[in-house]
Amino acid sequence: MEVLRVLELYSGIGGMHHALRESCVPAHVVAAVDVNTVANEVYKHNFAHTHLLAKTIEGITLEEFDKLSFDMILMSPPCQPFTRIGLQGDMTDPRTNSFLYILDILPRLQKLPKYILLENVKGFEVSSTRGLLIQTIENCGFQYQEFLLSPTSLGIPNSRLRYFLLAKLQSEPLPFRVPGQVLMEFPKIASEHPQKYAVDEENKTKARHIEPSMCCDSHSTQSSRKGAVLFKLETAEEIDRKCKQDSDLSLRMLKDFLEADTDLNQYFLPPKSLLRYALLLDIVKPTSRRSTCFTKGYGSYIEGTGSVLQTAEDVQLEDIYKSLIDLPPEEKIAKLSTLKLRYFTPKEIANLQGFPPAFGFPEKITVKQRYRLLGNSLNVLVVAKLIRVLCE
Repeated sequence: MEVLRVLELYSGIGGMHHALRESCVPAHVVAAVDVNTVANEVYKHNFAHTHLLAKTIEGITLEEFDKLSFDMILMSPPCQPFTRIGLQGDMTDPRTNSFLYILDILPRLQKLPKYILLENVKGFEVSSTRGLLIQTIENCGFQYQEFLLSPTSLGIPNSRLRYFLLAKLQSEPLPFRVPGQVLMEFPKIASEHPQKYAVDEENKTKARHIEPSMCCDSHSTQSSRKGAVLFKLETAEEIDRKCKQDSDLSLRMLKDFLEADTDLNQYFLPPKSLLRYALLLDIVKPTSRRSTCFTKGYGSYIEGTGSVLQTAEDVQLEDIYKSLIDLPPEEKIAKLSTLKLRYFTPKEIANLQGFPPAFGFPEKITVKQRYRLLGNSLNVLVVAKLIRVLCE
């Protein structure tokens, strides 16, 4: 196979570049483009020899794009205009402008790329921007397929449901093309053994692999239905779903992704956070087979930003929570402290997101910045598999 010339847009910390390497598809990144100076420092730290353009995409002319003569575009445009908890400004959000510029440039290139891979949040698939993307690539002669996939489909104990589009410049349909449907599983490809993957659209509510909520311990579902005081914001269905995921042997345990030889003291939750957010924490153990999606607010905010790890394995979570009723704040903190709850380290989150062992940050990048950058990144192994699917 010829060596593909790849253009990496919105390159961030290099998740797409790592995925390209992981895919083993012969390729060379001719340019990476990002305006985020902190992300660019991390990118340069890991890919010192890649041509990195620290400028806005709108600042690159049609002629400059043509000179790069690329065969593939890998891109992860800003997700804020489409995220379910945001304002959903879609095309009216200024952060969409750079992507609209790409869609304007694409049909006017001297040589169209052969492949396009795009990643974004769930919600992009129902946006007007997505409609314009489909219209543009269809007019250019691309065949395409859309997906909603989570790393749990690859046995990784972390839920990160994301939208993906694969597009190929050819006249015949892709072998896995299902017109009008967003696929919830990877296509089977010749180079790999068949595997059982996620779920179809109709069975989403029964799925193990899609977006687990809050928290599950070894306590029985029955006990929660009888009114146990554990996690007051959980329903019996949510607890059921988490327990199913924890007993799903196709998923690896979190302990496989944890750091062994690092100083963890700075990662333990402070007493104020323990007291204020006790009932909102998504608590997992090293033996758990699940964790919630880590967002850019992890480490700074508690609710909905990612799981925390219970490192005291001999302490029963449910017993601690049952004992909290009517205790004064100081005693509640003392009880909760026995769980030894800590944040996942940035390295551990990078491990769960499929970044290779050699991936690292420059020393000057703070822990808060590392969490933010990882929260804005993607799962390397999911994208690597999709690159293989696209190029086969």
